[in-house]
Amino acid sequence: MAQIFPRWVNSIPLVLAAVALVGAASVVGFFWYYGSPKYTDVGYRPTQPVPYSHKTHAGDLGIDCRYCHVGVESQAVASVPPTQTCMNCHTLVLPESDSLTLVRQSWSTNEPIEWVRIHNLPDFVYFDHSIHINRGVGCITCHGNVAQMIEVQQDKPLSMSWCLDCHKNPGPELRPTNQVTNMKWEKGEDHKTFSSRVIEEKSINPPIECSGCHR
Repeated sequence: MAQIFPRWVNSIPLVLAAVALVGAASVVGFFWYYGSPKYTDVGYRPTQPVPYSHKTHAGDLGIDCRYCHVGVESQAVASVPPTQTCMNCHTLVLPESDSLTLVRQSWSTNEPIEWVRIHNLPDFVYFDHSIHINRGVGCITCHGNVAQMIEVQQDKPLSMSWCLDCHKNPGPELRPTNQVTNMKWEKGEDHKTFSSRVIEEKSINPPIECSGCHR
């Protein structure tokens, strides 16, 4: 009896299965990347009410992060500096600059400047700056090299998986606590020995269970 369908028809199920597999992987890959903070959040750089350059202040002038973000070593939140902090310098430095008009208005009216928040974790996430700072996690680890940013942007994804990668292996991100704000600090050849000692001395054991960050 003659064949009704040609032989190549037999390969159709395999071709369809391969197409379905590739299609499913493509869809998962698409949402895995384009729906993740690596794509949606990294690079976020809103326009601020005052053109403040971190490169000028933290980079060129070498002002320590903690001068403006006071309490970061003892509090959960790295507070936004009040206008008073700006005017400590700018009553003498460029006091008539047009770019500081809003700062002077804030100073005279006692109304705070409405800065736009950049690094904004979900409300269901608990994060304590002081815990990280006092164990030797540098500002650059989470915020990138702000000393080179004219306009600060989100440099890291700050996703749950990103945080867990560090919690599971904190050693590479540790440095001496007196170097946490130093954007130019570099690891020495004995960094692994150093980090192992710090982990033991400070009993560093970051939580990886849900309750560690979701309280």
